[in-house]
Amino acid sequence: MKNTGLIVVNLGSPNSYEVKDVRTYLRQFLMDERVIDAPYLIRKMIVEGFVLPFRPKKSAEAYRSVWMKEGSPLKVLTENFRQALKPLVEVPLSVAMRYGNPTPENAVQELEAQNPNLEEILIAPMYPHYAMSSYETAYLYIVEKIKSSRPHLKFKILQPFFDEQAYINSLSSSIVPYLEKQYDHLLFSYHGLPVRHLKKSDPTKKHCYQADQCCDVKSKAWDFCYKHQVIQTTKLVAGQLKIPVHKFSYSFQSRLGSDQWIKPYTDEQLKIFPRQGIKNLLVICPAFVSDCLETLEEIAIRGKESFIEAGGETFTAIPCLNSNLKWVETFTSYCNQAENNYKNLWAPG
Repeated sequence: MKNTGLIVVNLGSPNSYEVKDVRTYLRQFLMDERVIDAPYLIRKMIVEGFVLPFRPKKSAEAYRSVWMKEGSPLKVLTENFRQALKPLVEVPLSVAMRYGNPTPENAVQELEAQNPNLEEILIAPMYPHYAMSSYETAYLYIVEKIKSSRPHLKFKILQPFFDEQAYINSLSSSIVPYLEKQYDHLLFSYHGLPVRHLKKSDPTKKHCYQADQCCDVKSKAWDFCYKHQVIQTTKLVAGQLKIPVHKFSYSFQSRLGSDQWIKPYTDEQLKIFPRQGIKNLLVICPAFVSDCLETLEEIAIRGKESFIEAGGETFTAIPCLNSNLKWVETFTSYCNQAENNYKNLWAPG
């Protein structure tokens, strides 16, 4: 790994919480064909005609409510993660964002400044689960941008690690302190996706949402099935922590529009729980390894308000892994042992 570099890839954030910067960010994000998977002209009409005239102001207010003095939470926490990794990984390290800054070009230039003889890049999307609108678009974007300017470079891409034991250990250990206090239920709330995304990602084109009990019947589709993978993460963590079946569940947040999305919906569950006697709720969002607008504002602020208004008493949002020591050590081992113990986690680009 002498001439290898590592790029940690995350989603991205606006440059500020000002409406103009949020609008620029949302335009890039929503015009991604793997986010709104419609033909270009239809996508442009939706984004420019129905979203950008209204949503940037609302999103700017949401960003403002969680903005840190150093910048957006996602960027700050990703940078903290990079700093925690830096003395531990054996290769040059940089960060790139799928949307906004720093760009892939920035990331490669940073690696080249550390090692002018760079030959190979380890690309590590910070998503445990496969989804076309997160993991897939992140790694393909980085590969596309770097290949166009550095065709001589080789690549290896970190595969989804949703069921990798060291990751499960890290996630489980981050939850343990919260289980020591009295609680009624632990909700694993994952980023939501339209059902059509799962169908499009299914290489068999006949399993996801077509076969009965598709998440329980083994298929090649599982390698690309977000829903199956988040269910596995949930079961593995709950099993490791020995949480009784009636004290945990999973749901999906952040749906938009009227299309069919993966169920159950988090916002609906938060209103139902108090009527079921669940008054003291823990919520974790394992679709992300870094806290972001979605976890900090949608869940920890608005989700809490919804739950309390419905009759809940205590709502605790468990932080993402961020720079959790066990997670940093786990990720370090993925990178330092990419050629040996964790070779199966890295696919050639």
